[in-house]
Amino acid sequence: MPDNAYTLTFGEINKTDLALVGGKGANLGELMRMNGVEVPDGFCLTTEAYKQSVTSNAAFEGLFRQLSTLKSDDRKAISEIGQAVRNAIEQTPIPEPVIDEIREHLNCNDALQSYAIRSSATAEDLPDFSFAGQHDTYLNIIGEASILNHVRKCWASLFTDRAIVYRLQNKFDPSKVYLSVVVQKMVFPDTAGIMFTANPLNGNRKVVTIDAGFGLGEALVSGLVSADNYTVRDGKIVDKRISSKTRGIYASLAGGTTEQEITADQINVQALEDEQILRLARIGRAVESHFGSPQDIEWCLANDIVYLLQTRPITNLYPVPKVDDQNNHVFISVGHQQMMTDPMKPLGLSLWQLRAARPMFEAAGRLFVDVADSLATPAGRANLLSAMEQHDPLIKEALIQIIKREDFIKAIPDEGNIPTLVKAEKHMVPEAILSQVGNGPEIVAGLIEDAQKSLETLKKDIIAESGIGLFDFIVEDIRQSRQMIFHTQHMGVLIAAMNASTWLNEKMLEWLGEKNVADVLTQSVSNNITSQMGLELLDLADVIRPYGEIIEYLQQVKTNNFLDELLKFPGGQDVQSAIAAFLEKYGMRCAGEIDITKTRWSENPLILLPLILTNIKNFEYGAARQKFEKGLQQALKKEETLLERLKNLPDGAQKVKDTKAMIELLRNFAGYREYPKYIIVSRFFVYKQALLKEAKTLLEAGVISEIDDIFYLTFEEFRELVHTHMTNTRLINQRKKAFESYQRLTPPRVITSEGEVVWGNYNHESLPPGAIPGLGVSSGVVEGRARVILNMENADLEDGDILVTSFTDPSWTPLFLSIKGLVTEVGGLMTHGAVIAREYGLPAVVGVENATRLIKDGQKIRVNGVDGIIEILY
Repeated sequence: MPDNAYTLTFGEINKTDLALVGGKGANLGELMRMNGVEVPDGFCLTTEAYKQSVTSNAAFEGLFRQLSTLKSDDRKAISEIGQAVRNAIEQTPIPEPVIDEIREHLNCNDALQSYAIRSSATAEDLPDFSFAGQHDTYLNIIGEASILNHVRKCWASLFTDRAIVYRLQNKFDPSKVYLSVVVQKMVFPDTAGIMFTANPLNGNRKVVTIDAGFGLGEALVSGLVSADNYTVRDGKIVDKRISSKTRGIYASLAGGTTEQEITADQINVQALEDEQILRLARIGRAVESHFGSPQDIEWCLANDIVYLLQTRPITNLYPVPKVDDQNNHVFISVGHQQMMTDPMKPLGLSLWQLRAARPMFEAAGRLFVDVADSLATPAGRANLLSAMEQHDPLIKEALIQIIKREDFIKAIPDEGNIPTLVKAEKHMVPEAILSQVGNGPEIVAGLIEDAQKSLETLKKDIIAESGIGLFDFIVEDIRQSRQMIFHTQHMGVLIAAMNASTWLNEKMLEWLGEKNVADVLTQSVSNNITSQMGLELLDLADVIRPYGEIIEYLQQVKTNNFLDELLKFPGGQDVQSAIAAFLEKYGMRCAGEIDITKTRWSENPLILLPLILTNIKNFEYGAARQKFEKGLQQALKKEETLLERLKNLPDGAQKVKDTKAMIELLRNFAGYREYPKYIIVSRFFVYKQALLKEAKTLLEAGVISEIDDIFYLTFEEFRELVHTHMTNTRLINQRKKAFESYQRLTPPRVITSEGEVVWGNYNHESLPPGAIPGLGVSSGVVEGRARVILNMENADLEDGDILVTSFTDPSWTPLFLSIKGLVTEVGGLMTHGAVIAREYGLPAVVGVENATRLIKDGQKIRVNGVDGIIEILY
C-alpha cells in the first residue's frame, strides 16, 4: 500500500492489516477471502486517514495530553474532556486528499446506494478485547456529504465516556489507539441477528446459539426487541425459543432507520426456517475454524442469502484445559481449594504440578484436576463429593449436576484402581476415630519435629548443588517430600481431627440442640503455625510500640533498605532484630504463596509494614497473649458447659466420656491442619533461592535480559536453558503478554472438556429478602462496616471491620486480628480462611459468589456464620 493511501477495499485486506483497518476491518477482509461466505462489498478508511485528520492536527495536542493523565474513576473529567474532543473532531474538516479517495469508491456505485458506516478501532475485536459496543455504527447512510459527516462521528466515538473508561481500565495508551472506518454497502434483510459459535453464557464450545428477529439486526443489538433463540449441536437443532417480536428496525427511504410495528401474523412466527438455522450454524463453524477461536458473528438474511456483516472473537470464554484425547472430562479448580485463584506464572505452575499427587492441567495460568474417572464409579463419586463438601460445596453441587447427566460420564462398576480422596467419615464412633492414629499432643509434636529436621537438611544439602544437578536435586527432593502426604500418621492426624469435629457437631446438635460447637472448641488450639504467625506479628508491634521516631519513620518509608536505616534511631537494633527473627520464621510467606514466583516477605519486607502499623494502631500492648487467652477460655468454658449438660441426659456418663475424648483429640490435632502447607512453602522458598542464583548466572552471561524472565519458563524449560544457554526471547515475551490477559479472567470452579462452566448453588431455605448466600464456616452473627479489599498491601482496617475479599491464604492471617467477621468468594469448611476464623472466633461465611461486587466498601452488613448468610443493612 502506498504511504499516502487512505482507503483499502475489503478484497485488499487481511489479518495482517490490523494497524491500518482495526479489528472489524481486518476480520471483514478475512471473511471476504472465505469460500461460501457472502460479505456485502465495501472499503475501509484507514487509520492513516484518522491520523491525517485528527492526531497530526496541532489543535488536538492539548486535549490528548489531558486525556493521558486521567484515571478511570475520574468520571467528571472524562466526560468534560471527552465531549471537548468529540466536538472538535466533528467540527474539523476532513483533508481533501482523504475525501478524494473516498469519492473514488463512491463514484463507482449508484448515487443512491446506501451504506453502513462502522467504527473499527485498532484495539478492537482482538482475542482478549472485543470493545463491543464502545464505538458507533450508523446504518443506511446516503450521499457523500452524509457519509463524510458520519465518518467524523465514528472518529469522535473513539472518545465517548464509555470508550475512554474501558481503555483506561484495560491500560490502553489513548495516544496509541486509532480508528478506521468501515464503509459497507447496505443489505436490507428480511431477518437478521447474532450468532455465537460457543454458548456465551456457559462457554460450551459444542453448541452454536443464534438470535434472530425481523428487519435489521440493530433491534437485537440495542435491546429493542426480544429475539428468537435457536441452539444447534452436532448439526441438529436441540432447542428453540420463539419470542413475541412486536417491533423491528427498518431502513428509511430518506436515509437512516426507523422503528416499525411487526404485523400481527408475524409476531409469534419463527424468524428462521429450520434449514436456514442449520445452514447458518454450518457457516458459523466454518468461520470459527478459519479464525481459530469461537466467534460472535453479526449476520442477515436477504432473498434467502446469508450475509455476514462482521465477526469478532468471544473474549469472555475461559480456556479449556488441554488433554490428549476426545473423551469427556470434568475439571475442578485447584486454586479454589488452595485459596489462590490468581493466575500463576509458568515456573510456579510447573513446580506445583511436580509435587501434585495426580496430574494437573493448565488453563489461563490456573491449574485444574480431571475428576471424570472418580465420577465414573460409585466409590470414587462418594469419596470425591465428600471431599468437596469439606473444600468447596459449590464444586460439590456443580459435580452433582454433571452426575445427573448420565450421558456425559459413563458409569462403571467399582473395579480396578479407583483414586481415593481424603474424607471425613460421618457417624463414626469415638473408638473408631481414636483408633485411626491414637491421641496425645506428642504425636503432632513428633510430626513437626520430623518436618523441621527434613527442612534443615534440605537447606544444608542444596548449597552444594548447581547447574543441571540442582534441577535433578529439586525433583528428587519434591518426590521424597511428597511422600509425606501419604504417611500413615500424618494422614491419620488430619482425618482424625476432621472426624472428631464432625462427630462433635453432629452429636451436640442431636443431644443438646447446639449447632457447630467445634467452631468454639477449636479456638486457641496448639500447634497452629498460621495463627501463631498472626499473634507473633502482634508481639512484633509491641517491640516497636515504645519508639515513636521509628513508628513515624515506618509510616513514610518507601524503600526496602529501611531495615538498615533503623539503626539510626533509638531502639533501632532491637526493632531490626525482632523483624529479622520474624522473617527468619515466616519470611517465605506471601499472598498467593503456592506460586514460587510471587514476592516473599523476606524479599520485600516493605509488604509487612502496613500490617505492623495497623497492629500498633488497633491494639494495646500484650494483645497477642490476651487474644490467645480469651480464645482458650471460651473453648474451655464451652467444653465445661457441654459436659455439664450431658451429665443429665440418659446414659450421660458415657456421653460425657466420649465427648471429652473427642474434644481432647480435636484440640490436640486441629492445629496441625495448617502445618503441612507451611513446610511445603518453606521448601519451595529454598528451591527459589537456589534457582535465583542460577538465574543470576544466566543474567551475568547475557543469556537473559532480566531475572524475572525465568518465571515465564517451565521448570524443564529453565533446566534446558541452563544446559544450552539458548534463550527463546519471543516465547518469554509472548508469555508475559499472555499472563497479563489471564489476570482479567475469572477461573471457574468446574469446567468440562466441552468448555461448559457448571455452577453450583446453595440450597438455603427461607433466605431473607436481599440476603446473599454462602457457606457458614465459623459460628456467630456479627454486624459491622464492610471493607472490600482485593490486595492485602492496600488494607486499611479499623478494629471491628468485616473483611470482604476474593480469597485468603496464610499471608492474610495478620489481618484477621483486626476484624470481627470474614466474607470470601472462595473457600470451604477446611480451607485456610475457615480454619483460622474458627481459631480466632470470627464469624465467617465463605464461597460467596461475587461477594466483592455485591457488597460495597463501607456498607454496614450482617454476617451469619451459622446459617451462611450475609445481609446488607445499609
